[in-house]
Amino acid sequence: MSQDLAPMQGVDRVLQRLCDASATVGGIVLVAIACVTVVSVIGRAFFSHPILGDVELVQLGCAVVVASFLPYTQFRHANIIVDFFTTGTSEKTQSRLDALGTLLYTVVMGLVAWRVAVGGVDIKANQETSMLMALPLWIPYLLMVPGLVLCTIIGLVQTLQHLGWMTKENL
Repeated sequence: MSQDLAPMQGVDRVLQRLCDASATVGGIVLVAIACVTVVSVIGRAFFSHPILGDVELVQLGCAVVVASFLPYTQFRHANIIVDFFTTGTSEKTQSRLDALGTLLYTVVMGLVAWRVAVGGVDIKANQETSMLMALPLWIPYLLMVPGLVLCTIIGLVQTLQHLGWMTKENL
């Protein structure tokens, strides 16, 4: 944790700014989803006329929000860690296990980013749209990719830092 308190420089500073930008995009989409939900509920309750496709908008928006918030969470080391078995181990062992966990997370995020990108390209080629509103489905996929790629890059940097191959002083 003392690493997090050190002043950020170089790569860490750039990653922090990118995470902040990604989280901002996610926050904007989240507020938009909330507004759509409120308007739809009010329309349904008072006018018997909800927004057509409100569930589609919320589903697509939530995917973008999650992908946008993941880099910020990874950068802040805020993912859930089960350290029940490692509390009695040495700091070096804990660091190696953290490196392994971060590496596995990075590989999974890389695979997810790749498949979302490929899926988005396929969906655009097939001109798939949502059922009720006929929204092009490739747009949310496109909006998810930057967050997932950024999360992968952050995981790679953190893995190298855990292994001692990249230190904050070298950046």
